[in-house]
Amino acid sequence: MDTDTNEDNRHGRIDPEVWEGPEMRDALADRDISEVYRQLRKNGISQRQIAAMTGQSQSEVSEILKGRQVMAYDVLSRICGGLHIPRGYMGLAYDEGTRNDVVGAADEQQAEEDESVKRRKFLAHAAQVTMGAAVFGPTASAWAANPARTPAPGRIGVTDVRQVEAATRALRALDYQYGGGFCRDAVVAQLSWGQQMLQASGTENVKSRLYVALADLHSLAGWTSFDIDLVDSARNHFAQALDLAKQGENHPLVANILYRMGRVYLHQEAPDDALKLFQLGQIAAQESGSELAVAVLCANEAWAYAMMGNAEQAVKLLGRTRDEFGRADLANAESWVRFFDETDVHAMVGTVHTALAQQADPSHTRYAIPALRKATDSYGEDMARSKTFSLSMLATNHMLEGDIDHGAKVGGKALDCADGLKSARVEKRMEPLKQEALKRSNNSDARDLAERMTRFFA
Repeated sequence: MDTDTNEDNRHGRIDPEVWEGPEMRDALADRDISEVYRQLRKNGISQRQIAAMTGQSQSEVSEILKGRQVMAYDVLSRICGGLHIPRGYMGLAYDEGTRNDVVGAADEQQAEEDESVKRRKFLAHAAQVTMGAAVFGPTASAWAANPARTPAPGRIGVTDVRQVEAATRALRALDYQYGGGFCRDAVVAQLSWGQQMLQASGTENVKSRLYVALADLHSLAGWTSFDIDLVDSARNHFAQALDLAKQGENHPLVANILYRMGRVYLHQEAPDDALKLFQLGQIAAQESGSELAVAVLCANEAWAYAMMGNAEQAVKLLGRTRDEFGRADLANAESWVRFFDETDVHAMVGTVHTALAQQADPSHTRYAIPALRKATDSYGEDMARSKTFSLSMLATNHMLEGDIDHGAKVGGKALDCADGLKSARVEKRMEPLKQEALKRSNNSDARDLAERMTRFFA
C-alpha cells in the first residue's frame, strides 16, 4: 500500500479506490458487511478506525467481522455514511425503496438495544398516545415507517379506503387460518401502497376513515410479524398503528392495538410489562364505551395476573370478562374486536385457569378442562391456530390431572391441527405440554407424544 493511502487511513479517511475492487463491489452489492470489514482490514484499516467512522463499538465491529449479519436499514445507512461508501454500491441510493426492502423484510437483526429498554420505550409511547402524556418515561424516538413505491391516487374517496379495509379483512382471515408466516409479506406490501394515500387529498371524513383503516392494517402487520417472531418489526408496526388510530379518534382500535402488543410481552413471559399495556388499553376501551373491547382487555389482564400467580385478581377479572361480554353489542361490534366471540371467552377462561394450574394450584384444571373443551369443539378450520393452542392446553391439563393416555391423545390432535401453520408461536405455546409429557416418559403414550413433538418442531 502506498504512503498516501496510509496517511488517509491514519486520519480516518478511506481511499475511494478501495470501494472499486471486484471483491469489495460484490460484498457491497450483497450488503455483506462482514466481508466489507474484512476487505477494509486487508487494506490496512483497523477495527478501531472502522468503529470510529461508523459509530459502532469495537466489540460490534469484532462481531461483524466474525460473521454477524447487519440487516437493519438505519445501521446500513450509518455504516455507508461513516465510511463514505457510494450509496448506490449498496443499493441505498433510493432511500424509500431500500427501506421498504430492508426494514420491511428481515428487520430483526437490529437488536442493538436491550429488550427491556425497547419495552419501556414502547410503553412510554403508548402512554403518550393513550393519555396525552409520557407517563412512564421520556417520549419514544420516532418509529420507522415502511414507505411505499407503488403509485397511489392523488385524491382519495371512500372507495379507496374500502379497498384497504377489504384487503385487511381478507389478510386477517388468512392469518387466523394459516399463521402470520403465510401472509405477512402480503400485509407489508399492502401497507406499502396504502401508506402513500396519507399524502393524497380527500375530504376530512375520508381522511379520518383512512387513518383508522391504515391503523388496522399496521396492527395486522404487527400481529403477523409477532407470529413469526419478528418482535422489533411488530413493535414498530403497533407504534404506528397507535398513532394512526389516535388521529382517527378510534378508541376501541387503540385498545385493541395495546392488547395485541401486551400479548407479545406475555409470549416473552413478561407479564408485568404486558399488564401495564393492558391497563392502558382498558382506559381507551372504557372511553370508547365498547363493552366488547373492555371484555377483551379484562380477559388478558386476567391472563397476566395468572402468569404472576395472582389467582384472586385473575378469577375476579374473568368474572368481569363474562359480565362485559354479556352486555356487549356483538352485532354492531367493529371488525377488529369482533373476533372475541363466545368461543374466545371459553378459550380465555381455559387459558387463565391453565396458567393458574401451572403457576399456583393444579386444582384449576377442573375449570380449565370444560372451558377448553367448549373452545376446541367450536373452533373451525378457519381458526386453526387458535384451535391448536386450545387443544395443547387441554392436553396439558389432562396430563396435570394424571389422565396421561387421554392427554397424549389430545396432544396428538393438537399436532395434527398445527400441521401446515406458519407460526413461530406454536412451538412456544406447546412447550408446556412437551414438558409435562417428558415428566411422564415412563408412560409409553406420553413418551411417544414427546418424541413426536420433538420431530415435528425439528
